[in-house]
Amino acid sequence: MIKKLFVLAVFLSAITFAQTEKYGKEITLKEKTKISEITSKPEEFVGKTVLVEGEVLDVCPAAGCWMELKSDDEAGKIKIKVRDGDIVFPMSAKGKKAVVEGTVYKIELTKEEALEYYEHLAEEKGVEFDPSTVTGPVTIYQVKGLGAEIN
Repeated sequence: MIKKLFVLAVFLSAITFAQTEKYGKEITLKEKTKISEITSKPEEFVGKTVLVEGEVLDVCPAAGCWMELKSDDEAGKIKIKVRDGDIVFPMSAKGKKAVVEGTVYKIELTKEEALEYYEHLAEEKGVEFDPSTVTGPVTIYQVKGLGAEIN
């Protein structure tokens, strides 16, 4: 009897730990878009709502307002951004799998704006920023996160 209870307790705890954490709105899309498709032809996706999946590489340490997902091609990544406070992605999401529904958008920055942007990111992460890495205007493609599931 005790052995059966022990096995049941282990099984139930495994189910508890495997639960999916949901953030924001309910995911409605069924068909996933590969991150590599978006990063290779971003202009084709601007304004479109997509469902992407990938390993969480990084999370905003200041406010949880963004996370980066690893691309299926193992080389690229895409940033999922939300308005501060709308969704707070936990630091514990790093290394986990995330499925995110959101809209692809484009940000065009002048060289000066890009310097400010990358300096801000470096400050958030507590790392050095080398301004010589920004040589001109920058275009960034991101996904405005609407809903996410992390497990």
